[in-house]
Parts: sequence; structure tokens; C-alpha cells
Amino acid sequence: MRRLFGTDGVRGTANDWPMTAEMALRIGAAAGRYFRNDGSNGHRVVIGKDTRLSGYMFENALTAGLTSTGMNVLLLGPVPTPAVGLLTTSMRADVGIMISASHNPHNDNGIKFFGPDGFKLSDEAEAEIERLVASDIEPAQASNIGRAKRIDDGRFRYAERVKSTFPHGRRLDGLKVVIDCAHGAAYKVAPEVLWELGADVVPVGTQPNGTNINDGVGSTSVRAAAEAIVTHGADVGICLDGDADRVMILDENGQVADGDQLMALFAARRASEGRLSGGTLVATVMSNLGLEHFLGGRGLRLERTKVGDRYVVEAMRRGGWNLGGEQSGHIVMTDYATTGDGLLAGLQFLAAMVETGQTASALARQFTQVPQLLKNVRFAAGTDPLAQAQVRRAITDAEGRLQGRGRLLIRKSGTEPLVRVMAECEDEALLRQVVEGIVAEVEAASVAA
Repeated sequence: MRRLFGTDGVRGTANDWPMTAEMALRIGAAAGRYFRNDGSNGHRVVIGKDTRLSGYMFENALTAGLTSTGMNVLLLGPVPTPAVGLLTTSMRADVGIMISASHNPHNDNGIKFFGPDGFKLSDEAEAEIERLVASDIEPAQASNIGRAKRIDDGRFRYAERVKSTFPHGRRLDGLKVVIDCAHGAAYKVAPEVLWELGADVVPVGTQPNGTNINDGVGSTSVRAAAEAIVTHGADVGICLDGDADRVMILDENGQVADGDQLMALFAARRASEGRLSGGTLVATVMSNLGLEHFLGGRGLRLERTKVGDRYVVEAMRRGGWNLGGEQSGHIVMTDYATTGDGLLAGLQFLAAMVETGQTASALARQFTQVPQLLKNVRFAAGTDPLAQAQVRRAITDAEGRLQGRGRLLIRKSGTEPLVRVMAECEDEALLRQVVEGIVAEVEAASVAA
């Protein structure tokens, strides 16, 4: 069988392998068999989802598979991904499942797993579940089939937890905040939290219909939020993605601050307060060199990992560090949460505004970025353009041209058939030349294959 799990669970187009109802049922049964390994009937799984139309299908299929192996299912309905991590632990569940394809369009969907500690499953656990999917899965005896129950207050439990991370005694009175929920999982809870903390809330992307998630809104499409900031004279904008585990901050002029700028701000503030564990920030190989220079100038350290928030979290746990994230907007603060949390990160940015009295634009520009160019090249399924000799030669040539002047990163996406070509260099003409040269070879190799 082809490999099921990618860098962030199982993901694909709804009703195409592996994201079919039949496969979801088998994945649920395999997960149930993996976690209900002592035969008792006390095992629980919590399931959350975003607002995609296909979420109903996968919720029902996973529930059938899980209950068939004796797991008791607690259905949260639409909640952010970090809420699943939180409620897995607070409800003493054995496993949590989030049904979402994050920032992808509505026709995609995915299945993400969290262990009983609220953290994403290890590669080893996913590999064992995948092995069980391909095997004969033993169902529970009729008298031991699991039950399913709706949990109506999941988002309220999450809201209280997120609000508790905001500085005690502080409020958002006087701040006008645009919150773009991408028509996704946080469409109710995010505006509620901001309003309860005293903000004047301007909602964007809060009318999901099953097919408009991430469509012209959210952290990967910030224009609607930027226009709302200008129209309403807002002080700041918070743009979440479809499952609300990542964020982009927009200043009062509608300009974007990505995850690198947010991590720089949070690391500097925590370090000044003695709260940055080991003086270390964890980020991926995609983070800008400017972030590394910013931290080094303050006696702080950047630990890099491969791309994927799960790898950031794994490194944080190994090293005992409490702050990490990705340029794409996953910000992980393990003092508060077990995974990236866009709303939580947005609240921490608002806390910095309240406590310093500075504008969003002043806080959102912590360092000058080294010029960076990223291009994505789509390739045909079943091909491997990076294995082609002409592509390898182009990469070797580019590395030689950049040596001592910048860096190059070539990788396949873990969730889509894309080759990502990224380079950084102060010489922008050279930067364009090396990236475009590799892109051209990758495109040619994909067509030839």
C-alpha cells in the first residue's frame, strides 16, 4: 500500500485516495486497535473538525471505525486544532483527532492525530497505525462496541484556556481588532474571545458554508483583512488559517508580519523577562537569516529543524525549550499549548501592544529580512523531478554561486505534489537567477517525465 501519513497526518482530495470514507473508516479502526490495546471499554477519543463539507463524511467514518474496535468517541464539532490537543488531555482521552486540511482549499481534507499527552503522534506511532490499516483489523465483540457522544461545550473550554494566557488584569479596551477566521474552525470562538477581553471586533471570514474555507481569506490570503483594517481604521489584524493553528499579523496599515517577525518579538520579550528556556528559539530551515542574526545579536540561539510544526515541537521537547514555530505562522508556546495556536499567538501580540503602548507596526518589524525568494513548482503524481540529473546539476551550480553569500533550500512538500525552491541572498539579482534557473529545470524534468 502507498504511504498514508505525510508531514502532518493523512491528507488529500476528498473522495480520492487516501481521503475516502472507506479509508477513514479503516484508519479509525486501526487507531482504535492501536490505542485500545488492553481490551477494556474505558478508552476515549476526541474528534474535532473544521468547516469543510467533507468533514461530516470523515467524522462519521472515523466514528464508525473507532467504535467498531471498542473506542468511545467524543465529538467536539468545529473547533481549532489546538483545542483538540487541549481537550485530549483535559478529557483524559487516549487519542485526539482533528479533521482538517489546514490552509488547503475546501476540496482537500486531512486527519491529524494527537496522543494522550496532547502532542502530535510520533513517526513510530503513525507507522504502526499505518501497518494496522493494511492488516486484518480485529473488531471488538458485539458487547464491547464503543459509544459516541456530542460534546457541546468544547469551544467554550478552549476559549477559557486561551483567555487565561492573556496577562492578568489587562484588557483590550480601546483596541479595534480585525479578526479573519478564514471561514474556518475558529469562526465563532476567535471573535468571542476578543470581544470578551474588551476589543472592538471587526470580523472577517466568519460565514462558513462548507466550500468557502480559505477562499480569499485567512492567513494565506490577507487582502480582505487588510482592506477591513483600512476601511474601519483598525489598530491591528489577526489572520488565522482554516484550522486556526497558524497566524499572520497585520499592522494598522495592513502590512503583514510573518511568523519570523512574531517569533523574534516573543523571543526578545521572553528573554528580557527570563522566560525563554535555554535562551533558544526553535524554527525550521525556512526561517529567514535575518531572524538568526537578530537572535545572535541578543545572545540568543536559533535551533533549526526540518519543515513541519511537529518537528519543531519534537525538538522543543527534546531540548526543554518553550518557544518555537514556523515562518508560515505556526507559533508554539509549550507553556500554554501542545501545538501551534494562531489565536493564542495573536493574543500574545495584543498583550505586547497593551503592555508597551506601541503600535502594531512598531512591534511587527523586529528585524530586516535578508532577501528571500520562494517558488513552488507543481509536478505530476508519480514523478520525482529532484532525481533527474539536470535538476541535480542546477542545484549544485546554484549552491556554488551562493557559497558564502546566502543559502539554498530545495524540498518536496509533505502535503502537496510541489517542489519548493527557496534561496536567500543580499544580491537580489543573483537570488532571482539561481531560483529561476532551478525552477526551469524542475519544470522541464516534470514535463519530460
